[in-house]
Amino acid sequence: MSGIWVFGEGQVEFREFKNGDISLRVALKGEGPVILCVHGWPELWFSWRHQINAFSEKGYTVAAMDVRGYGGSSRPHEIEAYSLKSLASDVACVAAELSDDPVILFGHDWGAPIVWTSALLHPGQIKAVAGLSVPYTPGGELAFIDMAEMIYAGRFFYQKYFQSEGVAESEIESDLTDSLRKIYFSLSGDAPLDDWIKNKPEKASLLDDLVNPSPFPDWLTEDDLNVYVDAFRSGGFRGPLNRYRAQRIDLIELKDLRGRHVEQPACFIGGERDCVRHFVDGMDLYADPGSGCDDYRGTTIVDGAGHWVQQEAPEETNKALGAFLEKL
Repeated sequence: MSGIWVFGEGQVEFREFKNGDISLRVALKGEGPVILCVHGWPELWFSWRHQINAFSEKGYTVAAMDVRGYGGSSRPHEIEAYSLKSLASDVACVAAELSDDPVILFGHDWGAPIVWTSALLHPGQIKAVAGLSVPYTPGGELAFIDMAEMIYAGRFFYQKYFQSEGVAESEIESDLTDSLRKIYFSLSGDAPLDDWIKNKPEKASLLDDLVNPSPFPDWLTEDDLNVYVDAFRSGGFRGPLNRYRAQRIDLIELKDLRGRHVEQPACFIGGERDCVRHFVDGMDLYADPGSGCDDYRGTTIVDGAGHWVQQEAPEETNKALGAFLEKL
């Protein structure tokens, strides 16, 4: 699984790390203090390509992992293998292999809860945390999927749709290129606001009424898209979707973390047009993203960007991340 891979103007080395029976593929570039990047759904290490190049040139070792279930990492079948506790143990394993000193974590989408949880469960290994698109919220008495069942009662919500094993897998995998184009566009800042969570009948399918744009916005080239398509053609969507199905397992496994604050230096970066802001009717979930952090270093909301903020607006995102790093 080791080797060199060239993309655009960048080049990374792949290494394999083992966390028990789980193999983890990690892309590496640069020398210096370690930044470990954790992607979300449905992405890859490749989602961090702009950050790998930028921060390796600034004197950091930038490592971007394929989360278990994705790309070149192991893809266990069982749902419980995708709990936040298990995924945080992967992060801690890679961090320990890469550095004797605590590492800096960048996490996006599901990668954000993974890095927040890693900071709580493995504090001695984590120096600081930057969360993208999903702020830290201390755990409570309900899993988010239980709240979603109430908030979206009687209408479609993608996380509800994902709970039935095999259903979303079959729909998305039937035409991976079209499916990914629709998903990436719908959540981007180029789509109509909140397109991903627009009102649809409860029995609708995920891709119903989603646009397949032609041409696709230039933040994701055809070559970029093909990197994702090839990876999901090989690995499928069961592992990535199991993360959504494991939320009630998190409620049990992370019971001792309920109400806990993140103590490490932390920041948040989000897109102005990210629908995550509006998951709860009548609320802006980006209004106070540092409320659960004891050493909060600031919020950056990127104008015009949607959910894929580090890909849609790499310069603005890297500027915010760079400012965070300089103050550590």
